[in-house]
Amino acid sequence: METAGFGYLCAMRYLILGAGGQLGQEWCHRLREDGIPHQALSSADCDITKSEEIADFLDLVKPDTVVNCAAYTKVDKAESEPERAFLVNGMAVGRLAKACADRKIRLIHYSTDYVFTGSREDAARFRDGYPEDHDPAPIGTYGASKADGERRFIESGVDGLIIRVAWLCGRHGTNFVKTMLRLAGERPELRVVADQRGSPSFTDNVVANSLYLDSLGLSGIWHVASTGVTTWHGLASEALRVKGIATPVIPITTADFPTPALRPAFSKLSVRKLEELPGTRVEDWRVGLARMLTQP
Repeated sequence: METAGFGYLCAMRYLILGAGGQLGQEWCHRLREDGIPHQALSSADCDITKSEEIADFLDLVKPDTVVNCAAYTKVDKAESEPERAFLVNGMAVGRLAKACADRKIRLIHYSTDYVFTGSREDAARFRDGYPEDHDPAPIGTYGASKADGERRFIESGVDGLIIRVAWLCGRHGTNFVKTMLRLAGERPELRVVADQRGSPSFTDNVVANSLYLDSLGLSGIWHVASTGVTTWHGLASEALRVKGIATPVIPITTADFPTPALRPAFSKLSVRKLEELPGTRVEDWRVGLARMLTQP
């Protein structure tokens, strides 16, 4: 457990749940750099599905804001174990939100582009990406479980933020970009889906904007992602180009790479709301990717 040198008896500014994941690790990295008091709990330290455990930690740490980075993220496996997905991403979020509301603690919770259908009609209607106020209509269990968590958060009346991210990538943990770079060193060519469109969220940008939104005391649903649109094939190709790797990247269709869970063909998140707020940092996906690939 990380106490940032302040110990349990001193009230913490932030309590990070799911601190072992790539977003949780980025939060801890940023808070350490800024010298902000925080407590970091991995899923092994604190199981968010156990409401009594959550309540005990809230009463012990007394944070101003809880940041929930804990989630069930196995998109394909969720199709065969929906109960677990809904427990972690839905019911546990509702209990956490209620516990925070009862104690007047703010809550930052992360959701996903997978709450949207990604249909051809939506792609034509929302060329700039899905806006925050569009009703979720997920096509898979994972997305449905995250949408359930959003609903329970809102119904709890807790003060805080639901922040949707997409195609999350960062310096910590595992993600698509790191996997592509590893496979490029092991295979003569890469075959990557080229008919799913979106724009990635980079963890350092997500944390920076999350901190800023929280500092302003804002609430509601916000999208934090990059500008521009790409595909998984485009993202992989650009990553290899930046790193100077010559492994060919062959475009394939979703049908060429069947998976248990359906993926939205279009999951671009509009960041217009974020762009219109002075002081936020919004950037093209290529800029975020280039920075990620140079981070230690």
